[in-house]
Amino acid sequence: MALLAQMKLLINLARIDGEVAGKERSYIRNIGLANQLDAGDIEKLFDQRHDLIVPDDLTDDQKFEYIFSLVQLMKIDERMYKEEIMFCSKIAARLGYDEQVMFDLMLHVRAAAMGDDEMTALKKLTKKYL
Repeated sequence: MALLAQMKLLINLARIDGEVAGKERSYIRNIGLANQLDAGDIEKLFDQRHDLIVPDDLTDDQKFEYIFSLVQLMKIDERMYKEEIMFCSKIAARLGYDEQVMFDLMLHVRAAAMGDDEMTALKKLTKKYL
């Protein structure tokens, strides 16, 4: 359930600028495939509308994965829109983060793959906002 909700949030974010760019679609698809979702089921998600549902029972690690993946997706097409930032801030608040977390995330999250040390440091940095 948590993964499916995350996928739907990512798709909603990707749609904010009017279309899901190829890089965005690939990023979302790769998250699903890495978590053993069927490729056909993932593609169907792109054709559906999704409510903004954030599960209540997420662990701190899952909350971090949600917000990290949203910010990374926002940066992946090298354009950030005000609406995307507002969407991510709204989800961060629903996850229980202080809104200030977005400043640190936008400074430190990169569109490219990040190393384990970077991820650990970022997780530690964002935890203070929970």
